[in-house]
Amino acid sequence: MERLLLIAFAAALGAAFYYWFARAVHKQSMQHFIHANLWLMHPNAICYWRTAIALVAYVLYFFAGFQAIAIIIFTFAAILDGVDGTVARVCNLSTTWGEWLDPMCDKLTYLPPLLGFAYAGILSIKLVWTLVAIELFGQFLARHILSYMKCSVAANNFGKIKAIICFTLMIFCSLLEKSSGLFVVNIGDEVLIACIILAAASVVFKFIPNRLYADILSTLNFFCGVTSLILTHNKFFAWAIFVIILGQLFDLFDGRMAEKHGGTKYGPYLDDIADFVSFGLAPAYVIVQSGGNLAWLFATLFFVGVAYRLVRFVTVDKKRTDIPEGVFNGLPSPAGALIVLGAALVAEPILLWIIAAGTVGLMISHIRFAHFARVILKHIPKPLFFLTSATIIVAISFVLKTKNVEMFGYFILFSVSLYIVAGRKWLHDPIQEK
Repeated sequence: MERLLLIAFAAALGAAFYYWFARAVHKQSMQHFIHANLWLMHPNAICYWRTAIALVAYVLYFFAGFQAIAIIIFTFAAILDGVDGTVARVCNLSTTWGEWLDPMCDKLTYLPPLLGFAYAGILSIKLVWTLVAIELFGQFLARHILSYMKCSVAANNFGKIKAIICFTLMIFCSLLEKSSGLFVVNIGDEVLIACIILAAASVVFKFIPNRLYADILSTLNFFCGVTSLILTHNKFFAWAIFVIILGQLFDLFDGRMAEKHGGTKYGPYLDDIADFVSFGLAPAYVIVQSGGNLAWLFATLFFVGVAYRLVRFVTVDKKRTDIPEGVFNGLPSPAGALIVLGAALVAEPILLWIIAAGTVGLMISHIRFAHFARVILKHIPKPLFFLTSATIIVAISFVLKTKNVEMFGYFILFSVSLYIVAGRKWLHDPIQEK
């Protein structure tokens, strides 16, 4: 408990510092101070400072026995990862060298502690070294090739989320090391696998032409739907639902990638087919397999409701001028799928049928909901978004490790409830950004 309180104190102190700095850096006086002291406040200088203090903390934690001091220092090193980016953007101090240096300093901050925890028996040594190998390949060889091709070597969202998860994993390992019943479930290796996947994706997507991003994400969504059907047929309901959630993550960004980078002429059709399979056919099959004499009837109702919702969106809603950009006419099918899938894990068949019927009513209604990616995410500061993404991945890892199906179901229902509330809250301000 003492370790938990210490980490909570360090996190609160670091968060308060970041909040103060993020506001202060927009003031002219702070910007003048930064430009007058570039040796200390330049983003690249901050990278050097945070790497140095992180390495000092590593020695204090693993070799000198000053673990409390080391935890506080590590926390500030992680917070400074957000500070250097803020300074670079606000003060227009971004450099090509900084694009390479920032992710390199991240790696020097979290990889040594992860290796330390691996050799302490908390994490898998093979998995940690796999992550190290991917990180070094991406940092040196891949970035060298990209520079030769005159492509950007800046970190993408995969890499940023991965870095936050690695920092989170460090905190978890420090808690696990001193736990006495509070953290009895070691999900370190599961979280580490997620880091490895994100690290690999960060490298791979740098070499893919931007115009193919949207189609690749739609294709991955489609295969998630097909995989979910197979898993459902074999009665692996929790895994089937988990795969659909992965598909929703792919679907979340395919439209944004198409708008930002363009796409192919087949992209819209591929997106619609993928949505139909992952958010219509796959959840309907989950309802069928949940049991009961009328399961097929409500599964068909849901299937037809999603089909109607998608067709109306493509043929009618997209062409309407009275619906603001970033607003859905009716509950979007991914959210409807989440409601049914969460209920399938916690509710009796009859209650599941009622929920499915009510969800169809919301989807085909004219009640308006804000778009999650285009509206809600724009109201969330990027550091909070990356932190939330990391938290979700860690939570899912915990559920998969403990195999607590009911907890998984309630987690899904809680998440979609937050979306509905937030979607209604920001409904009338769809284009405002923060």
